[in-house]
Parts: sequence; structure tokens; C-alpha cells
Amino acid sequence: MTHPRIPLAREGYPFIAFAAFVTLITAILGYEFLAWPALAVTTFVVAFFRDPERMTDAEYDKLISPADGKIILIEEQSDDIYLQDKVIKISIFMNVFNVHVNRIPIDGTVEKIIYKPGQFYSADSEKGALLNERCGVIISTSASGRIAFVQVAGLIARRIVNWLEVGDAVQRGKRFGLIRFGSRVDLYLPTTSTIHVKLGQKVRAGETAIASFS
Repeated sequence: MTHPRIPLAREGYPFIAFAAFVTLITAILGYEFLAWPALAVTTFVVAFFRDPERMTDAEYDKLISPADGKIILIEEQSDDIYLQDKVIKISIFMNVFNVHVNRIPIDGTVEKIIYKPGQFYSADSEKGALLNERCGVIISTSASGRIAFVQVAGLIARRIVNWLEVGDAVQRGKRFGLIRFGSRVDLYLPTTSTIHVKLGQKVRAGETAIASFS
């Protein structure tokens, strides 16, 4: 039996409660010039932390998007940090209006987690790609060997949330964390991968097929 759930990320509850409290107090005190902006902020915060259900298809040879957003990079490059090999790097930029709950892109086992503190430049800039705070997860899979996905903080995002631990057996489409208030997720894939997305394409976490493996 499937139990009903509130379609909001639990990490957002304190922010929603605070914004709603401020809205209520300003309304009770009759400060309309403050109550309306506070209501707008509350609405934005609720929308930001929304966590809708997603339908993941049954084609297990495909890697699905870990984030909602837009494809801003597809590039073959050398990766010295995560897979330590030639890879195809795919970057997904999330603006403040996207769903920010992140999902596992493929079945496997968490081999390593690499957290790196850093700065908070715009996540879609060159500086952000090189210098921002990030949390990378390396997964061993039966389909592709090893892949990595990396949550990258942004100009407004100041908190990366990742619930995974080394040794976890993970299933694609399941939630694994979020980044508060806008950012990006990078994928590092084997060069033998067949890519199914293109630059500028909008993708949905848990649903859009990003790549498949021979």
C-alpha cells in the first residue's frame, strides 16, 4: 500500500514555517505593505522545496537525469578527481524555479564520496565550475563500470544536502539530496556512453534519459 506524503522536501520545513510565521504576524498587525511581500516570499519558498513524485521507466541500461534544469555542457575531457580517466562531462544547471530534489541516475553501489569546500560563484560560470563548493559521488554499476555525479553550489545556493554514505546500494530514480536555492549537477560518464541529450535541452530528474551504455 502506498502511503500519502507531503510533496515537499523536509529540509524546507523550517524555511516555510518561518516565512509563513512572518506573513501571519504582519497580517495580524495590519501591515499590508509588509504582509503581501511576505506572502509572495512564502509562496516562493514553498514552490522551491516542492518534491513531486516522478515515474522512472524500466529501461535499466539508461542513465537518467539526477536533476531538473537545462543542459549547459556536454564535453569530453580528462577527469583527475573522480573517475581519473577520460570522461564525457554533462552539466545540468538548476535555476531558482526548478525542482531542487536530486535523484540517483543509475543503479549501483556508492564507492566514494568526495566533498570539497569552496566559493559561491554563479553555478553556470567558468569560475563556479572550478572553484565552487561541491559534493561528488562515485558509483560502481553493472551497466557502465563507474560513473560520478557532483552537486555544485552556486551564487545563491549555500547548502548542499546529500544523504548517501559509502557502501549504500542505490536505485535509480530515488531521492538522494538537494541543493538549496539554485545550482548545478555534473555527470562524469565513460567515453563509450551514448548521449541522448543536447545543449540547451530541459531535463527532469528521475525521468529524462541522459545516456545509455554498450
